[in-house]
Amino acid sequence: MATAINTLGRNSLRRRSLHEEVADCVRTMIIEGELKEGERINEPALCKQLDISRTPLREALKVLNSEGMVTIEPNRGARVSTITPEEIREHFEVICSLERRAAELAALRATEAELTRLGQLQDKLEQYHQEQDKHQYFEINQHIHRLIIELAGNETLTQLHHQLMNRVSRGRYLAIGFHHRWEESVAEHRALLEALQARDGERAGRILAEHVMHTGDLLVRELEDKQQRLG
Repeated sequence: MATAINTLGRNSLRRRSLHEEVADCVRTMIIEGELKEGERINEPALCKQLDISRTPLREALKVLNSEGMVTIEPNRGARVSTITPEEIREHFEVICSLERRAAELAALRATEAELTRLGQLQDKLEQYHQEQDKHQYFEINQHIHRLIIELAGNETLTQLHHQLMNRVSRGRYLAIGFHHRWEESVAEHRALLEALQARDGERAGRILAEHVMHTGDLLVRELEDKQQRLG
């Protein structure tokens, strides 16, 4: 459960505004299901929980609205946005293309030190999988995907990827809950690392593209099944 914004942490991140920190906190609450899909956001209660005033919360909600995480309705406040199968399919198709190209470029451009860092993150990923620590696994997983994008050395690609990632982060977190997919994902990450270390961009791109679409296809099926169950 989210708690008050840490004052010490706030002082150590002077370059970040309070509303950005609040946006991070609320985003995590949405991703991990503490704030449910379609739920109306109770601003007074959330301000009390996070120990903040209404102004940074409202600024944070504007950020999350631009990311598609919440929907702000005039005179009614904000609610957590609903994820549709169509949205997931479209976003994952684009992310698949971006991450494929990023892996191809990273295999060519990453330094040995950067690939070593990627290997260290993979070790942590596997550790958290063994411990069944869903939260930490998700954080490291996101870090790995972001790092591969950065290693591509293409700012335009990085910006496009960032815009889409927040929109599908809830789905990616949800996918960890499917045990068979979690097992597959760990193996796919290991194969990806080996391809990058071998400087085989074509293989790395193919592995990462398949990895992304395996998750996307699973989420689309699950959301379609949910729609059918709800009638």
